Amino acid sequence: MDKHFKYKHDDLFNPTLKAIKQLGGSGATSEIEEQVIGILNLSDDAINEIHRESTTKLTYRLAWARNYLKRYGLIENSSRGVWALTEAGQKIESVDQELVKKFVVKKDREQRLNKQKIEKGEPSLEDKTDEIEDFGWQDKLIQTMKKIHPDQFERLCQRLLRELGFVNVEVTGRTNDGGIDGKGIIKLGGVLSYHVVFQAKRYKGSVSSSVIRDFRGAMSGRADKGLIMTTGSFTREAKKESIRDGATPIDLIDGNEFAERLKELNLGVSVEMVEEVKIKTDWFKNL
Repeated sequence: MDKHFKYKHDDLFNPTLKAIKQLGGSGATSEIEEQVIGILNLSDDAINEIHRESTTKLTYRLAWARNYLKRYGLIENSSRGVWALTEAGQKIESVDQELVKKFVVKKDREQRLNKQKIEKGEPSLEDKTDEIEDFGWQDKLIQTMKKIHPDQFERLCQRLLRELGFVNVEVTGRTNDGGIDGKGIIKLGGVLSYHVVFQAKRYKGSVSSSVIRDFRGAMSGRADKGLIMTTGSFTREAKKESIRDGATPIDLIDGNEFAERLKELNLGVSVEMVEEVKIKTDWFKNL
């Protein structure tokens, strides 16, 4: 197996379709990615190869592939991040990669013309060499988090957990505590309480499975669940270790998910809506 991820976004069109079919016609992004890994028989090195910041090449290019297949009318997604085959997608087994690319490029050009938003020098879809889905703001936010002091990052994690519904959240600040940076309590339905310990890692690159094992050892007998938050990513082995049968489960939040949560909660992030003014020429004609 190749140690490097060599597949382009269009090489992933058919593996993505096949993955969703194997999942019964629908699946979460993580489930589809896992199926594609098996279909392509990817090596661990290829799976974990980083594209930029906390996003792997596999994840990034699969996002591009899904975007193309969606615009081609073969798959659709819900607000909860579940992808499913459309009626057209259920009827086919594979697609012509070049045909899909040409169709989407043409569709994009027509939409630009219809909206009269083509600006001089603005790159069209066919001029782009990178994936469609824009991870730029996440990267910028992750870089910002990496530049703050470790104590500030721990307090950011504390604030995030409080905003997510945790109570009694404390940053322990202890050294040689097996990687435990803090603790808190989460109540489900206002009835069931779970004691959670967390680790905050301002990390560049991928968190390995050994970190998960060490953290689990440190939290043994001290909490019901564990949580690791990082500005980086997690290797495939780390993800598997976090949910290993017979072991205390540990939830993982990577850099991209961390950024998404901050955006949802408006913590250090603001979303500005651009006002678009449309002139109703027919209205004036009917005066």
